[in-house]
Amino acid sequence: MRARLLVIVLFLVGLLAAGLGVPLAVADARSAQQELFTDRLTDTIFFASIAQRPITEASPTGLAGELARYDEVYGVAVTVLGRHGELIAASRPTPPVLDADGQERVRLALANRRSEPYPLVMPWDPRPVVLAEPVLVDGEVRGAAVTVSPTDALRAEELRVWTTVAGAALLALALGVVLALPVVRWILRPVRRLDEGTGRVAGAVLAGGVAEPVSDGSGPPELRRLSASFDRMADTVTQALSAQRAFVADASHQLRNPLTALRLRLSNLDGHVDGAAAEHHVAALEEAERLSDVLDGLLALARAERVTATEIVDVDTAMDDRLDAWRPLAEHTGLRLLRGGSRRLQARAPAGGIETLLDAVLDNAIKFTPSGGSITVAALATAEWVELSVRDTGPGMAPEELERATDRFWRAPDQSNVEGSGLGLAIAARTAELAGGELRLELPTGGGLRVIARLPRPALPEPDGGPDRSPRSHRAFVDR
Repeated sequence: MRARLLVIVLFLVGLLAAGLGVPLAVADARSAQQELFTDRLTDTIFFASIAQRPITEASPTGLAGELARYDEVYGVAVTVLGRHGELIAASRPTPPVLDADGQERVRLALANRRSEPYPLVMPWDPRPVVLAEPVLVDGEVRGAAVTVSPTDALRAEELRVWTTVAGAALLALALGVVLALPVVRWILRPVRRLDEGTGRVAGAVLAGGVAEPVSDGSGPPELRRLSASFDRMADTVTQALSAQRAFVADASHQLRNPLTALRLRLSNLDGHVDGAAAEHHVAALEEAERLSDVLDGLLALARAERVTATEIVDVDTAMDDRLDAWRPLAEHTGLRLLRGGSRRLQARAPAGGIETLLDAVLDNAIKFTPSGGSITVAALATAEWVELSVRDTGPGMAPEELERATDRFWRAPDQSNVEGSGLGLAIAARTAELAGGELRLELPTGGGLRVIARLPRPALPEPDGGPDRSPRSHRAFVDR
């Protein structure tokens, strides 16, 4: 932004310099050219007057000497032509050849019309100034006097003026840079602090810490007010999030004990409820279990959103730990829990983030995979990412449901009878997002559902060895 603002300032300075310098240079050139035109027109009229008698008497000898002396002193070629354009006298043995404009001026002079002023002569235009005046005898045109003036001196003077103007413009630009740099820094200092401080403030706010102020009292009044407003907003958000976390912590303690007591009381009523109320007793137990699951899911989601700092995590350790923890439940329900893909991988994730992610996805996979099926957990490394995939052999879901599957509390219409809160994939997606990655759902060939979590790979060399990490070998193992 600083470079952009500096370019704008320089553009305005250049525009101002051009707006002042160009008209000044043009006015100076017009003045010098008008002076030349007036001087040469006076001389041309003089030669037209002294050429009357030589043309009338047909004796141009003395006239030729006068023209030659003038040409020798001023370097201006002079010729006198007759009424039909024939040469009467000339200052040089070989008169200069006239261009189309000069010939037109001679024709107008022989038609008793005076020369018009020249348009502005530019420094790169080498054409001479040609003036022609009629020679009148008793009011009758008997010829024309023509002067051909070189413009070398005029153009040299114009070039000097234009060079001076260009130098002044460059000097103005240089001064503009020198003066604009501190001004631009002063203007953009609050903006830079806002830009640099936004990330720090966001991290501090989400982590529950104190947000570092971005306002230092410098810069234009409007930006100072903006920085102060940003600091107040950060304080307000910090207080709101702190209050929310305190509420979650208090709610977890205040709700869990009554809920546990309620479940125990309902369980103790087992066998003491008459047949007419037995169905309602069972429904109350199921609702208590569901309420407990929802509470556990909300607390897990709150913990996932609170963690923001990432660190380098050993993927093998996290995966093996969670597979060992979930294997008894999987085997109890008749499922095979398999490990595939590459080993010796590392990823960037919050502390305990991979465990939280795998717990949420494995819980979802075990719930929806029928007995006799399998769940394969695998890891794959690419140049920038580590992909953790969990593929089950359950019923999967419709393609149009994939995008909504990570929404909070969303459940497929045909799976509403399965236990759960609908927060598992939402927790996994949020955990991957906080790590700087993403969660993706696929419908693999052969049925089921594959959940892939992409986590950033640290820019550190990994040890050599281990199985082949190519995508082809990974996919072939997972789909086998």
